[in-house]
Amino acid sequence: MQTVSVELEQSPSAAGGDKPKRASTAHFKIVPQERPVRDQIRREARIVADSFDHSRTLTKDALQQAAMQLLAGLDLPESYTGFAMVTISNEFWREHFMSVDFKRRLLLLPHCLKHAEGCPADYDELGLDCRKCGACSIADFKTTAEDLGYKVLVAEGTPIVLKIIVGGHVDAVMGVACLNVLEKAIDKVLKVGVPSLAVPLLSSDCKNTSVDDDWVAEVIGLRQEPPAVRARTYLPLLRLANKVFEQPDLERLAPRSRKKNAPGGSNGHGSTNGHAAADPIALTEAIGYDWLARGGKRFRPFITLAAYDSLRGGQATQVDPSSDAVSLPDAVLRTAMAIETFHKASLVHDDIEDDDTYRYGDETLHRKHGLATAINVGDYLIGLGYRLVSSGRRELGGDTTADILDRMADAHVKLSEGQGAELAWRDSPNKQLTPLDTLKIYALKTAPAFEAALYAGLRLAGPTDKYDEMIASFSRHLGVAFQILNDLKDWEGDDNNKLIAGQDALSARPTLLLALVLENAPAARRDELFQLLRSPTSSATRIRRIRELFEAADVFDKAEKMVEKYRARAEAIADETEPSELRELLYFLVDTVLDREPAPPPAMIPSMPLTILPVVQTL
Repeated sequence: MQTVSVELEQSPSAAGGDKPKRASTAHFKIVPQERPVRDQIRREARIVADSFDHSRTLTKDALQQAAMQLLAGLDLPESYTGFAMVTISNEFWREHFMSVDFKRRLLLLPHCLKHAEGCPADYDELGLDCRKCGACSIADFKTTAEDLGYKVLVAEGTPIVLKIIVGGHVDAVMGVACLNVLEKAIDKVLKVGVPSLAVPLLSSDCKNTSVDDDWVAEVIGLRQEPPAVRARTYLPLLRLANKVFEQPDLERLAPRSRKKNAPGGSNGHGSTNGHAAADPIALTEAIGYDWLARGGKRFRPFITLAAYDSLRGGQATQVDPSSDAVSLPDAVLRTAMAIETFHKASLVHDDIEDDDTYRYGDETLHRKHGLATAINVGDYLIGLGYRLVSSGRRELGGDTTADILDRMADAHVKLSEGQGAELAWRDSPNKQLTPLDTLKIYALKTAPAFEAALYAGLRLAGPTDKYDEMIASFSRHLGVAFQILNDLKDWEGDDNNKLIAGQDALSARPTLLLALVLENAPAARRDELFQLLRSPTSSATRIRRIRELFEAADVFDKAEKMVEKYRARAEAIADETEPSELRELLYFLVDTVLDREPAPPPAMIPSMPLTILPVVQTL
């Protein structure tokens, strides 16, 4: 057997150098059709994976570099790069995956393995119900896995994998899919550090495809004791950022002052009449806590927790995710909760000011409870956030608490200035708008929230003088890129945010896309665009024409390039940041905040019983 020598840098922090330019595998997604070739790549992949430091995060760039070197050593074409990446990733995670109990694993199977003609299986709440059929290999895989204890989805589950994992009932994932899907899945699990194994389909035809059945069966049954060295993972901190907003943690860390007078609980989806009838004074608190506990990505509190942990050696990232053993001081947890509380308050007010219809796939608070009540709940959450921070002054010390409160107050002022500028433009008869104007607004509206979250975590761990400039610059570039990306996603629709594509245009918000159109548009086109923004014509008709004008000005492509420019600036700052644990976190924030995969429409997300497989909003 030929042995391939591969020399590479696993991650930027390992060598302390610049982060390699990220590359795409879009043109390298061919699965070798000869079984001996596939087996040869798998054998060599194990040798390559053994050369990695398994205590460090495996990056996509290092994975691609290793795959291309492996193929070069075997004199195989670069078109097999995607397949080689999957096999190397499998070997890197194999021991970690094998150590996870079967009952805490998720198996994802694709629809396209079924027989397209005459498949008698029905869909249930967990996807395709194959157990009663047996006409194709899906049934064999599904039955074997479920008998061992796996949770199984026969669906295109990639967009919801991390939601399921962060829910806390799954610690490892096995996926069977085409390379197009696996590339996206690998990207996600590599970011978080989830033990995952995958078996590629032999084609991407999405109909009556096939797979190496013995390979799938082998992976399903893998089991052994935990490895001596565990790879770092952000999963424990992601779960903790969600857990603090669930009972009993929420009540312990942020006890309700009106609890004794509150009605017998609410899930946030009912009428306010019950609250008012029981105790009008408890109404605001009840709605506020319902809103705080509902949905959301919880990413800002994660930033605070992870930043704190990064300056303490990254201890939480080395914990077994299934052990629930991450323990941080209550004052740290409450500060992270405050970041989310402020964010939730800003969403309430922002939805009112933009008159948005949906948030988290449901009606916005002012649509559900009325304008005045929603304004008041937003104000209440601001007060609650500051109380959460100040409650830790004895544990943290006065200087630390004051510094964090000062940075949060500064973020509030900037947010209000940015939102005020946006409202002033919207209400002004003079609709002059340049790309620079919008970027200034974005820097005020979005960057301060990231800055406050990052600063709070680092300040909780100690003095931050040497990080102050980095925090401000990194957060500005990340926030601007995030907002531009949000503008682009608004035209895709997003079940985690706003269900109606183009809602920002219908609300006449001063977006970068609009500014790019106006920048060089002739007077006639500008006039048409402003008429469309003010028109009472049906939304579908207006949106169609606005999109045409945007596409004619090539604004979507221009905006994409600006996202990449600000991404590169943020990554350049991360390149120079020490210690390595903080640098890795900054890379993770860039990759996760600027994730390009759109959310699936609600109809594509299976409804799962919470007692079986909880699905929560994440990342």
